[in-house]
Amino acid sequence: MATIPFRTKPMLATLVDEPFDRPGWVYEEKYDGFRILAYKEGARVRLESRNAKDRTESFPGVARAVGRLRAETALLDGEVAAFDRRGVSRFQLLQSSQQTLVYAVFDCLYLNGRDLRSQSLAERRRALEATVADVDGLLVSRRLAQNGLAAYQSARRRGLEGLVAKDLESTYVEGRSTRWLKVKVHQEEELVIAGYTEPSGARQRFGALLLGAYRGRELHFVGKVGTGFTAKTLEDLWRAFQPLRRESSPFADQVRERGVTWLEPKLVAQIAFTEWTDDAKLRHPAYLGLRDDKAALECVLPGARGVAKERSSSRAPAKAHARSRTR
Repeated sequence: MATIPFRTKPMLATLVDEPFDRPGWVYEEKYDGFRILAYKEGARVRLESRNAKDRTESFPGVARAVGRLRAETALLDGEVAAFDRRGVSRFQLLQSSQQTLVYAVFDCLYLNGRDLRSQSLAERRRALEATVADVDGLLVSRRLAQNGLAAYQSARRRGLEGLVAKDLESTYVEGRSTRWLKVKVHQEEELVIAGYTEPSGARQRFGALLLGAYRGRELHFVGKVGTGFTAKTLEDLWRAFQPLRRESSPFADQVRERGVTWLEPKLVAQIAFTEWTDDAKLRHPAYLGLRDDKAALECVLPGARGVAKERSSSRAPAKAHARSRTR
């Protein structure tokens, strides 16, 4: 029976504050979707989220596409995404049952009995392109300009979420690495839902969600979001909230809102916004959707992430200010 003799956790990019250019690095589109490791073992396919949840039934079309690979065994790493008419991935499109999903693959860790994790990214990319080419439903991750600064400008013009820069000599390792770095173009965060306000006017079920992020073990209020909901979203969220209702606020700080129903801080939402204020609050937030691939305690305040300066070297960009947020 064809099997892959290991299971692994994904390699995670480190967030840096500014775009850069460095010899020996490549720059790829950053996709706004669900990170998935795809295991193909003969006719069997299993899709795993970044926290090892089985998502095979959640994305049956992707599983079928992986199953069409000619390889007997393969382990791929990528992002399940939905694309708009301009070819830009949008997380909110994943909420639509009518949307065609694509598996954007950016790495190949195992192929036909060979463990490729110790090989360079350049070698793994060649294996990936030869394996995934021309399989409907699968997309080899698109690369941007060879110059990192030009790649960033291209990502901005196209409205991409961001880009991921990768050292071509990097091997594949579990967990966060500074040999994969990501730069945001648009601000998005995963944040904890810890309560909701009463609806007003024509709004049904609730008015706004109260959002939080952790510093250590303490949950801190970062603002509320009242836009981005459809009627179905309002209904589905309200139903999900009812088993989580509690009497007291889960926030460590005082929240001055009236008519709040407090919730156990277990659900995580993807939120778009324009910027963080000086007092760590969201400016102009909009709700994009729920995430079940990230634990609430992983939603950390920006100031609690730490800032590490990377010295200039042949393997890292100069003055890369790393913040520990991962996808």
